[in-house]
Amino acid sequence: MAKQEALTAQETKEQLLWVAKEMLTSNLVQGTAGNCAARLPDGNAVLTPSSLDYLEMTLDDLVVCDLDGNVLEGERSPTTEKALHLSALRLHDEVGATMHCHAKFATMFALTRKPIPAVIEEFDVFVGGDVEVADYKTTGTDELADEIAKRVGEKAAVLMANHGLFAVGKNPKDVLHIAHLVERTAEIIWGAQLLGEVVPLPEEINKQFAGYYRYGRTGKF
Repeated sequence: MAKQEALTAQETKEQLLWVAKEMLTSNLVQGTAGNCAARLPDGNAVLTPSSLDYLEMTLDDLVVCDLDGNVLEGERSPTTEKALHLSALRLHDEVGATMHCHAKFATMFALTRKPIPAVIEEFDVFVGGDVEVADYKTTGTDELADEIAKRVGEKAAVLMANHGLFAVGKNPKDVLHIAHLVERTAEIIWGAQLLGEVVPLPEEINKQFAGYYRYGRTGKF
């Protein structure tokens, strides 16, 4: 698949703002919870601000930081989870955008510390396999940021124990798609378990389809 044309800094900011609003209106978060970030062409990152209503948020409210967390543009404070996003962007050059959200069904798995299994082919292709549960670390800490960053890259998402979902993608719209896919799959599995035992995909199919994610046949990165 042909590589997509890179977004400009302005396009990246506009897309991140749209995704942040969509994160709220599509019920991935409530209130001012959750946060997003994206890599800019110059290597810095744009992040959503802390504690601001997404429906009122404008481009001027977004905050640009270098990957060490120093604010370069913006009058507001960046999200209190900035370390979470910046750590993933520093560790994985191929990641262009990140999202932390509290999607209801995914969070149910995070609270029970159970992985979301890759039992649907599409999930393998776009996420890369089971969404595992990272070890618990306190919110907003460097320890949490380091724990989460090492869990993504080979896969597009990880559950934050007792907290929520963290996802990565090539741009903000891509990471929104990943978050929705994980949440939809978590809901399907939750419902399927009420009907009976969930039957896994054959192991060779899991490896084949997860390989599409890792080796770029879906055009992910």
